[in-house]
Amino acid sequence: MLFAFFVKASAGLTFITLAFIILYIVINGAPHLSPSLFALNYTTENVSLFPSLVTTVITVLASLAIAVPFGVFTAIYLVEYAGSGNKLVRLIGVTAETLSGIPSIVYGLFGMIFFVTYLGWGFSVLAGAFTLSIMILPLIMRSAEESIKAVPATYREGSFGLGAGRLRTVFLIVLPAAAPGILAGVILAIGRIVGETAALIYTAGTVPKIPGDAFASARTLAVHMYALSSEGLYTGQAYATAVVLLVLVVGINALSAFAARKIIKIN
Repeated sequence: MLFAFFVKASAGLTFITLAFIILYIVINGAPHLSPSLFALNYTTENVSLFPSLVTTVITVLASLAIAVPFGVFTAIYLVEYAGSGNKLVRLIGVTAETLSGIPSIVYGLFGMIFFVTYLGWGFSVLAGAFTLSIMILPLIMRSAEESIKAVPATYREGSFGLGAGRLRTVFLIVLPAAAPGILAGVILAIGRIVGETAALIYTAGTVPKIPGDAFASARTLAVHMYALSSEGLYTGQAYATAVVLLVLVVGINALSAFAARKIIKIN
């Protein structure tokens, strides 16, 4: 009974905290939402968030395009090919756990030194996307690995019994069955990308414009919100940006959950 009480109390406290944060952001930000905040170009009069919204979507798609294939293919190798007793598997596991605990600002400093300075990309969306892809890679790899491990061995045995090879079994049987779990890891990665500021300030910069190309500097919604709040002149607009950021995250999570349900029905 005591254990059940603590579980329910923890769940209730989590729900209350989440509700308080959402209500606080909405109450302070919703009154400041206006058409000028969604103007095509940013000026000091309208402090438009639209360029940052576009940059956020571009950054999310670019980071996932880099990190998801590497993370999923690494997980496939670790589970399906390397074997559990392999020393390389243990080494990669320790490395992934270590990378997961590194503060984001350290990733930002690395990205600035390597991508911005050494490779000569400058403050750009490309440098920010590569830095974020390194940051979310352990999360995607770990979630994909656990999801693939959770697929019953009978699925593989049945596929092998019908004459399918390992590669065909992995891509046609194992991955579709593990897709909901992999997608859950991708959702968490998207949340980290959308909310990131420190790593992007050092790599993508803070220019409030829609990037013309991959080597242009730009700011995401989180960086935009940080810039407005730090100036102290646009606190209301910063809260309004937080509302848009919250809606964006909820929308992405809802879309991903819908996709996961469709995948489960297909399987």
